[in-house]
Amino acid sequence: MRYLLAKRNHPTLARFASSNVVLAFDYDGTLAPITAEPHQARLRRRTRSLLVDVARRYPCVVISGRGRDDVAKRLKGIPVLHVVGNYGLEPWGQNMAYATRVRQWLQHLERRLPAYAGLIIENKTYSVTIHYRTVRQKRLVEQAIHAAVLGLAGSRAVAGRQAINLVPRDAPHKGRALERVRRLLACDAAIYVGDDDTDEDAFRMAPKDRLLSVRIGRAKRSRARYYLQTQSEIDALLRMLIRLRPRRITQ
Repeated sequence: MRYLLAKRNHPTLARFASSNVVLAFDYDGTLAPITAEPHQARLRRRTRSLLVDVARRYPCVVISGRGRDDVAKRLKGIPVLHVVGNYGLEPWGQNMAYATRVRQWLQHLERRLPAYAGLIIENKTYSVTIHYRTVRQKRLVEQAIHAAVLGLAGSRAVAGRQAINLVPRDAPHKGRALERVRRLLACDAAIYVGDDDTDEDAFRMAPKDRLLSVRIGRAKRSRARYYLQTQSEIDALLRMLIRLRPRRITQ
């Protein structure tokens, strides 16, 4: 992986910025800092202002693991063109069969997982996230979670930041969502920024000449070609994108 903000990589970013490109961002851990409680995640004021300016210069989308309505509320006032939720499933892959499957998983998890202090089982209608960031006995809880999710019918478990995400195995993922919005917006290329394993589907989706893939935090096994050192560096990336395309395309 290469550090995107290093001077030697500026020409690559400039080439993508000058092309017919769509910018796509994850939300938690990418646009907004990770928080102890999922409902607390908010954009910093400066990030919000920069993202507004970026979205007036480039077609922008947000592809989040949150429910679509949830993340849309957090982006209110920012002129993004599409908000995709539930790891790529909303709005185009919504299916009540998935919601039924998730309800069955929730019943199973509520029976199998002890009530550890700080453990949160988040129901997002079409997916489930088990958060354990504030749990003290992390190793014990991780073992309990892995045992509980093992063999859940029709599920795909994807690791997050001190969380386990359960999504329908046959549902659209972030990579498919990225390709769909790229085609819908008639863009030739994409820049995608994410922070965890749920974003790997997007990192691997397109060849390197059509996708600038960026991960928050260096990871040896990531398919992303570039990285930012910390979530706070998203502001530096947004500033660079503004400088590279000074003229607004919308009002």
